[in-house]
Amino acid sequence: MSGQLTVNRGWHQAGGDHAHGGWRKDRHVYDGKRMRKPVVRKTVDFYSTVLNHVQSRVTQRDRRDLDAMFGTADYVRQLAPASAYRGNPANAFATKYISTSINKSRCPVNVICWTSEGRRLITGTHSGEFTLWNGLYFNFETILQAHDDPVRCMLWSHNEEFMVTADDRGVLKYWQSNMNNVKAFQGHEGYPIRGLSFSPSDTKFVTASDEGFLKIWDFERCRTERKLVGHGWDVKSVDWHHQKGLIASGGKDQRIKLWDPRTGKAIADIHGHKHTVSCIDWNMNGNWLLSGSRDQLVKLWDIRTLKEIQQFKGHLKEVTCLEWHPFHETMFVTGGFDGSVMYWVTGLESPQAEIFGAHENSIWDLAWHPLGHLLCTGSSDHTTRFWARNRPGDLMTDKYNAGQLPQEKRSEAFSALKDAASLNPFRFNQHRMPAVMEQWQSMQESVKTAVKAEPEVIPMMGIASESMKKLKKEEAIQKIAEKAAADAVNQDKAKDKEKQRLARSKSKNVRSNRQKFHSRDVRSHPPDHRRDPPPDFRPPPGGPQRGP
Repeated sequence: MSGQLTVNRGWHQAGGDHAHGGWRKDRHVYDGKRMRKPVVRKTVDFYSTVLNHVQSRVTQRDRRDLDAMFGTADYVRQLAPASAYRGNPANAFATKYISTSINKSRCPVNVICWTSEGRRLITGTHSGEFTLWNGLYFNFETILQAHDDPVRCMLWSHNEEFMVTADDRGVLKYWQSNMNNVKAFQGHEGYPIRGLSFSPSDTKFVTASDEGFLKIWDFERCRTERKLVGHGWDVKSVDWHHQKGLIASGGKDQRIKLWDPRTGKAIADIHGHKHTVSCIDWNMNGNWLLSGSRDQLVKLWDIRTLKEIQQFKGHLKEVTCLEWHPFHETMFVTGGFDGSVMYWVTGLESPQAEIFGAHENSIWDLAWHPLGHLLCTGSSDHTTRFWARNRPGDLMTDKYNAGQLPQEKRSEAFSALKDAASLNPFRFNQHRMPAVMEQWQSMQESVKTAVKAEPEVIPMMGIASESMKKLKKEEAIQKIAEKAAADAVNQDKAKDKEKQRLARSKSKNVRSNRQKFHSRDVRSHPPDHRRDPPPDFRPPPGGPQRGP
């Protein structure tokens, strides 16, 4: 380890021969100040990959002559830096967890940036401090009080000689590579500065703030040259084109504006987001502009046509930061308010790699290592985390990488991680499961729900649910028809019975009426002997007699 005079992480003979003295492990080492226990740290040494690439490219015509890589540990020695795999951006997906760095003063990490040679990482915190971390062992090196207010922006010039920082009160400061502060002045009076960007010549830079406009500064004189007024609200992001005199800015008014720095006028307005444009970044080809917003969308624009090329949707909450890869033109990474990191490739809609629960809280900034093999993320959970490429032969069963596995292996890996985490109570905060495990559990529940809802197919009958619905419908129709037929038969029988009853009652009424009429007729009309002779009447002999 650097900084120590003697380091021995292995076993050595304690004294005498092996039988008497035995073997023991070193308990303390001397670092020049005190005796302390040796600390074993993870390291990502990129020198070997660079040397291999330098040696092999002498005999290689182009990238097609690179050695084929297989998924075994034997090919780790043949691994080349990310710049060697320009035709395959998948070799730069940094999803392997390496280390977590926590400052002594617990506060959110607002902004991060690497030094030009990639040996150190600088983080700006909410307390106004700069913390320097080793780029190989990721351990703490030094800390200094840079600002009196939260640090919001941090950017190196293109010539890598000066770094400009800004804070919540609009103060700008110049720093040399040895962290010596050479200049400090007021940029935006009382307003936070949200964005910084240098011109291609490094003679000027532009700042964006919540004051509602941008300012172009002369770097040497520390004076404002122009004000870019046009945003109707806070300006949250800005980026100066790498080759042209063109500035892009995004703000709370949901617009992306393109500016001419020579005249200070807006030359184009792009309306594409439905919420605040929180981050923008020019591509190395000079024609693409990437924007991220609080509407959870990332959009790619072509400035030649001022039209949207592609839309990327995957974050569950707002997109807080994004950055193109330093070597792969078509690959970029985004960080979200939900603490997730996603890797995207232009032309493909879904994220090609992602880290669920990379942080417990929102990610405020991320930065690629200058060689493109490491990614650093800073979050409001007070931590800075480092992520690297997976090596050949890695099982990818850790909680951050398991999300990249196929469905079957992913479930096995997360189940094993859940069991291991439940056996170690020290990994829990008030018996709370890590965010990545919570996300996996919610995913499992949604998968179970989807599996339950997944239709079963019956041969020759189609989807089971639809077939059963048809059968039930047919059965219901048949039952209704049978019931209707039975009701009709019953109604016919009832009608017949009613007819018979009516006929019987009618016949009874007729007979009774006849009897009543006959009795009434006899009582009311005495017998007419001329018509109706009495029963004892006998006609006289000789026939009826005639009168005179």
